[in-house]
Amino acid sequence: MALFQRGKKRIWWYEFKYAGRRYRGTTGTSSERLAEKIERKRHREVEASAAGITLEPIRPVLFSVAAKDWLDLKKPTWAEKTYANAAIDIGHLKSALGTKLVTDITDRHISEYITRRRAKGASDKTIRNELGTLRQILKRHKRWAQIKDDIRLPRGREDIGCALTTEQEEALLKGCAASRSRSLLPAVTIALSTGLRSDEIRLLKWKQIDLVHEAITVGRSKTPSGTGRVVPLNQRALSTIRDWAQQFPKRKLDHFVFPSERVGFSGNDEIPQVFDTDPTKPITSWKTAWETAKTSAGVSCRFHDLRHSVVTRLLEAGQPFAVVADLMGWSPGTAVRMAKRYSHIGQSVKRAAMAALDPKPASAPESKGDDAPASASSSTATLTRGPSTLQ
Repeated sequence: MALFQRGKKRIWWYEFKYAGRRYRGTTGTSSERLAEKIERKRHREVEASAAGITLEPIRPVLFSVAAKDWLDLKKPTWAEKTYANAAIDIGHLKSALGTKLVTDITDRHISEYITRRRAKGASDKTIRNELGTLRQILKRHKRWAQIKDDIRLPRGREDIGCALTTEQEEALLKGCAASRSRSLLPAVTIALSTGLRSDEIRLLKWKQIDLVHEAITVGRSKTPSGTGRVVPLNQRALSTIRDWAQQFPKRKLDHFVFPSERVGFSGNDEIPQVFDTDPTKPITSWKTAWETAKTSAGVSCRFHDLRHSVVTRLLEAGQPFAVVADLMGWSPGTAVRMAKRYSHIGQSVKRAAMAALDPKPASAPESKGDDAPASASSSTATLTRGPSTLQ
């Protein structure tokens, strides 16, 4: 491929070979940057024609318009929270790229965007999420493939979060028990007993809880792999749910386990009173109650760290990773990443597992008198995998 200028007006021409044939023509412009785009477009047309493919014309469109169209397209199939997060990402992207044509966005613009966002204090993980949204929009307009090789995304942090100690858990549960929100303690207890995500708990309905078979069927989850999974309930979770169910004697299967309700004080009462409970709507958030409980307990963690704590304890107890991945609702791709993140956990369990491969010492031969030779079978070492090899 080559570009060269001809004539007094210094118009750029292109020339390239494809399948043994030479293609040459004028771009009609003196702008080298525009000429490069025209030459690439002509090359794609030649390749497509040779393959019997008709390329759809790419319409020039502003990024702000393309972003709105993309959001409108995704909204019917996305969860409300997913849509809200994507809208936030696009808000940041539009401030830098909104007035540019999608076809004009280059790797340099993306590099400058990363620098600008870091200067404003955005984490690399946040920037990666925003650029993931940008990538989807550019893919839809056939632009990403042209610039992706020159883009280096921020690596982001790969830490696994905080696993609570026994002392921290006890302090946190005491803080939750003292909360004005009566649903905070059972919600946190369920999280520590099942590893369910915050929204999986918040959106639980009574029809998803089977007290006979002692299990929860998760509703709509963060991923398709997590949706509809069945999580067995241990005794702590069962006891918590049964006690909580007594607060709603008129509950229906389609009611939310943690309904929307208001809390306040009546007269000189020091104990908060619950009123305006609507079981047809889920509680909006535990954010305020959660922050207050953490402060009183002196524990610094995220709600999602309750899930990290469950994973850590299961792995340290020697549970197979495949079982943990299934309980957590991880997709195959996520399970691979999590296997790396949690690889440092349960080293003693792993060591004990590998010790099972050690051969047992040869058994001492039975005595058959001073001159009796030991039999060949008694002197042969046998490899066993008995319970005594596992700690």
